[in-house]
Amino acid sequence: QVQLVESGGGLVQPGGSLRLSCVASGSIFRINAMGWYRQAPGKQRELVAGITSGSSTNYADSVKGRFTFYRDNAANTVYLQMNSLKPEDTAVYYCNALITDRFGYPPRGYWGQGTQVTVSS
Repeated sequence: QVQLVESGGGLVQPGGSLRLSCVASGSIFRINAMGWYRQAPGKQRELVAGITSGSSTNYADSVKGRFTFYRDNAANTVYLQMNSLKPEDTAVYYCNALITDRFGYPPRGYWGQGTQVTVSS
């Protein structure tokens, strides 16, 4: 069993900052990729930032220069540092990971429960 648990969401004023965390735990053999997605009301879920096992990090154009994705491999944890937040960043943010477990099954994707980020004055 693998779990992803996010934390760090909340209410922040425009221009403010938040840091999201996501911890993967359970029967993990290898984390092949991890990333952050977000879904605003009435919109499709979109990739915000992510990293593959080859250490290539991708960002959505809308967050480049404002958000930074980084990971702590030893702790199976990824972070999303969000600066200069805008009202349009308001969404539920989800952690996603492609994980090979210890039972020998093919890699599969896992989602966290989501954490709300609201940017408003």
